[in-house]
Amino acid sequence: MDGVLRADRVWVETFTGLSMDQFGRLLKAVRDRGGNGTLRGRPWSLRLAERVLVVAVYYRTDLTMRQLGPLFGISSATVCRVIQRLGPLLALEFVARPADAADRLWLVDGTLVPVRDRKVGSSSRNYRFSANVQVIVDADTRLVIAAARPVPGTTADAHAWRASGLAEQCRGVTLLGDGAYLNCGMVTPHRKRPRRALLPGEEDDNAAHRTVRARVEHAIGRMKNYKILRECRQHGDGLHHTVQAVAHMHNLATEASPHALTCPNTALCNTL
Repeated sequence: MDGVLRADRVWVETFTGLSMDQFGRLLKAVRDRGGNGTLRGRPWSLRLAERVLVVAVYYRTDLTMRQLGPLFGISSATVCRVIQRLGPLLALEFVARPADAADRLWLVDGTLVPVRDRKVGSSSRNYRFSANVQVIVDADTRLVIAAARPVPGTTADAHAWRASGLAEQCRGVTLLGDGAYLNCGMVTPHRKRPRRALLPGEEDDNAAHRTVRARVEHAIGRMKNYKILRECRQHGDGLHHTVQAVAHMHNLATEASPHALTCPNTALCNTL
């Protein structure tokens, strides 16, 4: 039995980037959302824990279904069915408006995810068919709060943010974005006026802004350790489910070692 547990631990920690405890929480979330189904009809050839592991490994390594099949002793068609069935159940739940909303600071940024689905992506500035995904991160905990539905990669961040519908769910929380989010109700850096330098103190405000906003870029970078976000082969709603699941697993891995962040410029973060 100990040998089996050690083997399971090696599989989970090596191929998913999660500890056994974090994977157990992910498994519990899938089970609570009906991952076992009705338990009627033809049974799955793998236990629920193994099926969740298949999906987690797929997102982490971006192996093809033909490659994953032999690893788990199943057919590539079964791998496909497992991913299609359980992928949406790994989704991140949006955190509702917190009680201390006035004291919170959420960071917003967009990232390009290369996709194969030409209906979702478009030829964008990274010279690939990509989709623009808006991500909200808590500045204090570095946890992903929400990820919007993907839009074509040629969409500007401001337009993608307005179309995401996330602004309505962030009422009362201070949002911080880069210069691409002008007139979106966020704290943005000061811009130079034509032929005029920044006013005294504005450069310091911009430096403080960059220091705080770097947290969302770091979070997105860690999410892209899951190689599925380097080239997503899913079609239709597959990319949206993938981003949600990756955000969920990222949060599970981040909660084990949270790093508090004190805003270096309170006046900046309290001004909209």
